[in-house]
Amino acid sequence: MNINKKWIVAGVVILLVILLYTSIKGNYNHMVKKDEGVKAQWGNVENVYQRRLDLIPNLVSTVKGYANFEQQTLTQVIEARAKATQVNINPDNLDEQSLKQFQAAQGELSSALSRLMVTVERYPDLKANQNFLDLQAQLEGTENRIAVERRKFNEMVQDYNSYIRQFPKNIWAALFGFDKKAYFEAEAGAEKAPKVDFGTN
Repeated sequence: MNINKKWIVAGVVILLVILLYTSIKGNYNHMVKKDEGVKAQWGNVENVYQRRLDLIPNLVSTVKGYANFEQQTLTQVIEARAKATQVNINPDNLDEQSLKQFQAAQGELSSALSRLMVTVERYPDLKANQNFLDLQAQLEGTENRIAVERRKFNEMVQDYNSYIRQFPKNIWAALFGFDKKAYFEAEAGAEKAPKVDFGTN
């Protein structure tokens, strides 16, 4: 009888170990998958921001060719671009402070570009320049893509954060170092469909 009890206890222990192992393995793999998904989407966000950075030198060069164009406005764009290029985020460290720094630098660049486009309104010849019009259209398209990729990023982060906070996943998340990730903060008008108008502040 004692031997039978020992076998039963051993069987129960082995079953519990197998169930625990299966639970940990399954949850861990899902966390890795969701974490990698967030990192991949962050790459998409960086790509569209980089596209905007790449367009600016050509835009500045085109505008600079027009006599008496306000040098201060151009300088602000160049400085804001330089600052934005210096803020890089390690996708393994998508915390609130890093994302705020990134968003602040990109926000300054958006404001500088907006001021540039407002100033351009006073230069009819420049507004009619085909090269400028092409660059403006590309920038507007890029701004819309930025809004789309940011929204997708926030959705993936929300999914990841919700997953690692559920019980018992929160235990394994803490054990294996899966930390909560930060979101992009909503900007004014973010509740509306993405629309870019460089003609207004």
